[in-house]
Amino acid sequence: MQKYLGVLLALIVLFSCKTEQKKESGEFTKVPILAKPVPKTYGFNLKEFAVLRDTIKRGDSFGKLMIDHEVDYPKIVKIAEEFKDTFDVKRIKIGKPYVILKSKDTTQTTQFFIYENDKINYTVVDLRDTVLAYTSRKKIKYVQREVAGIIENNLSQSLDTLGVDYAVTIGLSEIYAWTIDFFKLEKGDKFKIVYKERYINDSIYAGFEPIEAAYFEHKGKPIYAFAYETDSLKQITDYFDQKANNLRSTFLKAPIKFGYRVSSRYNLKRRIAYYGYKVRPHKGTDYAAAIGTPIIATADGTVTESTRRGGNGRYVKLKHNGTYSTQYLHMKKQKVKKGEFVRQGDVIGWVGMTGNTGGPHVCYRFWKNGSQVDPLREKLPAAEPIADAIKPAYMTYINPLKEQLDCIEYVVFEKEEENLITLNK
Repeated sequence: MQKYLGVLLALIVLFSCKTEQKKESGEFTKVPILAKPVPKTYGFNLKEFAVLRDTIKRGDSFGKLMIDHEVDYPKIVKIAEEFKDTFDVKRIKIGKPYVILKSKDTTQTTQFFIYENDKINYTVVDLRDTVLAYTSRKKIKYVQREVAGIIENNLSQSLDTLGVDYAVTIGLSEIYAWTIDFFKLEKGDKFKIVYKERYINDSIYAGFEPIEAAYFEHKGKPIYAFAYETDSLKQITDYFDQKANNLRSTFLKAPIKFGYRVSSRYNLKRRIAYYGYKVRPHKGTDYAAAIGTPIIATADGTVTESTRRGGNGRYVKLKHNGTYSTQYLHMKKQKVKKGEFVRQGDVIGWVGMTGNTGGPHVCYRFWKNGSQVDPLREKLPAAEPIADAIKPAYMTYINPLKEQLDCIEYVVFEKEEENLITLNK
């Protein structure tokens, strides 16, 4: 206590000495009292307005809302016609929040309409004298999160137990889509993830940034993954392992991300009772899934066919290069047209039952040098590794991330006590 009193006394004396010196010279220093910054929402001090908050309901349109709030018709037309690129009034969606700011005087004039495009982005329509529209973003706080666990049942359940956004599960599975079959995970497989979560006003969760680094141990085999931008001009980012090998293959393992089972394999000697047990070769791999499940391109390519024909039903065929082509049969509907270029993972159609089929599925066919082959038995080429010219920079970049992953402790869920425990790495 005496120590703190001594410090306080010294400060008082120091301040007094400086004050006396100023008095003697006839000079005084005025210390301004800084006003606290006014908190703003959407860039406005809401206390200056009469505020109306609501959500878009069935039957609402921008025009109807503006007329209901006594906005002049010419202003409504100007927004609709001159600001389509910023705010397409035809695309407002049911359930989206909006805010109307009115003047606080007796006229209650509508001055601003604010439409929330999503949790982060919003559009402001200025309805004052000079009508205009612009987009902006809420202030976001990024919080890095480390997650690690040991699989008991499946990846999704393990991450859900740890309170991880399901979209992170999708992201992790996409990183390892070429190296791990997530339908064949084993109890005891391990994972670690480093990524950033987004928060609005420090507390409202607003999604996450792409995974920065990951580690997966499957059947005792460790596989690291680090996000790295290989082309800054084209903003191309891929995932590479600790040896700078690309984790991506030129082809995905399946044309459906989740919720499927392989109902029939490629089989040149297949016999079917319906045809009197005659040999009816099956040159495709059937992935059974619910009607409407998205079908994705397993590699970059150009659509050479998107049509409906005989037993194939509705289908899409892609040419990937001079060696490989793929085909996707029995679609409910196609999403792409002949001549379009699609990227790996793009949705090209939806599972259906068109053509000769006993249930909803996609028959995935794979050509190599003009002949149909079994893609599950093919050793498919890997994507390009890190170029030698940038490999040293890559290795320097991943060193601290790898060390961070290695230091993360695993967390498992203990059913008996219903709590989380950490295990040594």
